[in-house]
Amino acid sequence: MKHQWLCVLACLIAPVAAAQDSIDDSALPHGDAPPPIVSEHFPDRVHEFVWRNWDAVPPVKLARVLDATVAAITDIAVSMGLPPSPNVPPQLLERGYISLIRRNWHLLPYDQLLELLEMTPERLDVMLREEDFLWVKLGRRKPACEALTYQTPGPAASERAAEIQRLVQSEFGEELLAESEPRFDFVRQLSERLPPESLDASPRNSDPFQRIVYSYVAVFGDPLMVPELDPYPEGLLQRLASVGVNGVWMQGLLRDLAPGGQTFPEFGKDHETRLANLRGLVERSAEHGVKVYLYINEPRAMPASFFESHSDIAGVAETELTALCTSHPSVRKWMSDALAHIFREVPGLGGVYAITASENLTNCASHGDWRPCPRCTNRTDSEILAEVVEVIEEGVHRGDPEAKVLISDWGWKGHGDSREIIPLLPKGISLMSVSEWNLPISRGGIESLVGEYSISSVGPGPRSLSHWKVADEMGLGTGTEIQFNNTCEIASLPYIPVMDLVAEHCNNLLAAADLDAMLIGWTMGGYPSPNFALAQLLSRAPAPDVDTALDRVAIERFGPEGAPLARQAWTLLSEAYREYPFHISVVYTSPVQKGPANPLYLNKTGYSATMWGLPYDDLDGWRGPYPPDVFAAQFEKIATGWEPGLELLEKAVGKTPSHLRGNAEEDLRLGKAGAIYFRSVANQARFVTARNDLFDATTSLSSEETNRLKAVMKETLESEIELAHQLYRLVQEDSRIGFEPSCQYFYLPLDLVEKVINCRWILQELEK
Repeated sequence: MKHQWLCVLACLIAPVAAAQDSIDDSALPHGDAPPPIVSEHFPDRVHEFVWRNWDAVPPVKLARVLDATVAAITDIAVSMGLPPSPNVPPQLLERGYISLIRRNWHLLPYDQLLELLEMTPERLDVMLREEDFLWVKLGRRKPACEALTYQTPGPAASERAAEIQRLVQSEFGEELLAESEPRFDFVRQLSERLPPESLDASPRNSDPFQRIVYSYVAVFGDPLMVPELDPYPEGLLQRLASVGVNGVWMQGLLRDLAPGGQTFPEFGKDHETRLANLRGLVERSAEHGVKVYLYINEPRAMPASFFESHSDIAGVAETELTALCTSHPSVRKWMSDALAHIFREVPGLGGVYAITASENLTNCASHGDWRPCPRCTNRTDSEILAEVVEVIEEGVHRGDPEAKVLISDWGWKGHGDSREIIPLLPKGISLMSVSEWNLPISRGGIESLVGEYSISSVGPGPRSLSHWKVADEMGLGTGTEIQFNNTCEIASLPYIPVMDLVAEHCNNLLAAADLDAMLIGWTMGGYPSPNFALAQLLSRAPAPDVDTALDRVAIERFGPEGAPLARQAWTLLSEAYREYPFHISVVYTSPVQKGPANPLYLNKTGYSATMWGLPYDDLDGWRGPYPPDVFAAQFEKIATGWEPGLELLEKAVGKTPSHLRGNAEEDLRLGKAGAIYFRSVANQARFVTARNDLFDATTSLSSEETNRLKAVMKETLESEIELAHQLYRLVQEDSRIGFEPSCQYFYLPLDLVEKVINCRWILQELEK
């Protein structure tokens, strides 16, 4: 302890030496490297850096990055009204590194970013390429940030910092110091074992229907090499089993899980360790009646350097990656042998869930352009894709004849009709299809088709129905990919209380198809929720009618007196949610995942919104086919429609018995957060529309029109300030709000405080 204090004291009285020598980041991707966005509401970039990281990174590390003393960094924080001792969650570096990357993307060049993350360039390069399309989520461009170095603040910077301090104190006061639930505390909560009296005593593995989810607490990367970051702790397995989940999945790379043999001797490093840890997970999960599935998306493309010694198996190329061509027999043999090895070495492994045409480049036909490959050029994409499935099935069943092989039709024919592929598939697989895909919808008078997971659009749709029909005729199993907790429509809440929609979709599926599996949680949506409990009731045979199932869940959640009110609330929330302006652009690029945590900009940024990462001010990118006014109106309809439902839900909480009150309050809190998100998207769309009309006018605007546009901007800014306050209180109570496993935290609580600063600054500028 004495030694630690001396280290801290040294940091306070002298600049911290650089922690590492110059870093070679030349191999990392840069894209077109545009200038970074500068947040004009801060005094300068150093103040912005300190604010953005104050509750995310220990001050000693911030000082090291800026070549400053801890005292100097603390002075900057305090000058803006931040507490002198930040509350930094210890898990943020290991579980929130993507959040750290995103919030420093426009602030730090790669070498300082790597220092902040305590990461090598090689590790970051793999992360950007492999961790759920992170480079895509960051926009495929690294802003050209200059090195950030501490400078003593000048008079103008100090004056602006003092203004921020006064604003923070007047707007938030003691709220900044109030006790709150630490980020990632949900990991602790979900990891705690349930008391024996609350566990279901029914026989394990009694339900053959598979309901499979992803872990809500998993960390992307290489979880089987970091057992302390257990993706499925005991408490989580218990909770998932209690709401009907009997299958869980985790990602894995064949090159890491099995030896490469003579064909690929460079593959397989540490595979014994990974398989040993996988065996342990399979055994622990089995105690709760839960099977473990591997997500297989193979063969993964490799960088050009790999093919210097494997030129004979190179397939099509995309940017810096090249496919391992599956038309080459050695590639197919390696895949089959690797899978057989895994399933022999890990007895009881549930099976695989495989996508053969995902966003990742895998086989030459995976992205629809296989003809440049000399081996594939005279083949059809159907032949290539079906052959990959055949290899997967043969390898898995050679290792374990009882394992399930779940094959997704995702991406086949560009998500179009792919019935001609299905007769080519091997027997012994189950064909998985996104239930609601290609479902025709009309929102705000705009006709569209569903092209992603959607809770607001109740399936099944025509694509899945036609595919299941052919699969059934061919003697294949059938399953669906569906989300019951949340979707890309809003993924930064663990689940949304629109139970009527969940029940309707389950009931439709039961009537339309004879399914044997449901993947009910992609990377989002794995929280053990009442939505899952409802899905379990309605996917069993014989299933109760919808009202009986909804009543049962309502009583379990709110008690007999609160249940009728909760039922009415769910109906109102569900009906309002049907207004969601669904489109692939909306769900991936709009600010719906961040709500009021997304900053507003007085001047255009010039940046395009990224997939699930950085919305910026790109209204044209957010709205898809919806005109700006319709886009805003639809989100406003949801928020307005939720208000009476939330009032009823609050009354239901008041009638809930004390031993159930925590769960009921949780549902209400998430419902309130959802309404805030939706109204904020409408606000932001209206602000950007008015801003663009004001500043892009090709002719002089009348004073009346100028004043009208400024009034719209001011109204939305004031609304955003109020919403930021409301959401701040909710996130302080609930560490799950704002989180999604593959993106980690979309925002942190201080981002909502910053939003108030941001809006107040723009309001001042509009008065000039």
